[in-house]
Amino acid sequence: MKKYHVYGVGNALVDMEFEVEDAFLESMNVDKGVMTLVDEDRQHELMGHLDAFEGKKASGGSAANTIIAVSYFGGRAFYSCKVSNDELGDFYVADLKAAGVDSNLGEQRQEGITGKCLVMVTPDAERTMNTFLGITEHFSGDELDAEAIAASDYLYMEGYLVTSETGRKAAIDARRIAEQSGVKTALTFSDPAMVEFFRDGLKEMIGDRVDLLFCNEAEAMSWSGSDDLETAIEHLKQIADTFAITLGSKGALIFDGKQLIDIAPHEIRAVDSNGAGDMFAGAFLYGITHGHSFYEAGNIASLASSRVVSQFGPRLDAEEHKEILDIVLG
Repeated sequence: MKKYHVYGVGNALVDMEFEVEDAFLESMNVDKGVMTLVDEDRQHELMGHLDAFEGKKASGGSAANTIIAVSYFGGRAFYSCKVSNDELGDFYVADLKAAGVDSNLGEQRQEGITGKCLVMVTPDAERTMNTFLGITEHFSGDELDAEAIAASDYLYMEGYLVTSETGRKAAIDARRIAEQSGVKTALTFSDPAMVEFFRDGLKEMIGDRVDLLFCNEAEAMSWSGSDDLETAIEHLKQIADTFAITLGSKGALIFDGKQLIDIAPHEIRAVDSNGAGDMFAGAFLYGITHGHSFYEAGNIASLASSRVVSQFGPRLDAEEHKEILDIVLG
């Protein structure tokens, strides 16, 4: 038995989530529905206007949400990331520990500014993110723990790392360590913009191919350069042995290496799409590392992600994870 079920690498960001109207995004000239990297001045400008709204704060970043989900379901998880020695960095470290996730973070951390992601959720449940990476822009191989990678069932890489030269290299180094150690590799495309603007970098992170890929329908289409899902599936087979494509209200489609599996959706009233894909990946990784079939893991992931979408915030309360397992697995 490996020490960890999943080892994750990604950007460490304190997520600050606000409910806003479309008019706010328009007035602030914010592109809706995507993640946009901004500098510190721009984020301060937005924060000055968002102070009028009630917000929620949590340790986050895409891969962090996934890894915390693995832990809350009962898996053993490790997360490599970078925060500074400021107040938000202290908050981030404490939040990870409270979630039961091991990490490379300790008391001795570098001077700098911990990254923040402003998540703006509109009434149609769409999430728009403006991110200032701060010190996580310099996440590198120095933050990797080769022994912990080798002691894991899966390495999980966040596609957002492709935007940073050192982050992309760290993900590639982590993948090579995993491959040399017989550890399976998983990657999420993270966002349609990553596929559109950083395709070559994602190819570097993938290498020859990964064992498991996560993406949504828009990302799959963008990768294939086609608006036909069957064509997109064939393109994904060229870079991944298995994959999961989330389809929003239509459920998900999973390829287990031999056959395509339809995963049914759950009818809910969507209020916040932030974290749905992260939760799907975390629940699915938990399932397949705990002896469940791709079909069972997909159903766990489908229910868990629907629960996330029906509330505000990218994570569920810890106790909800056991309830989900009881419903799906009986």
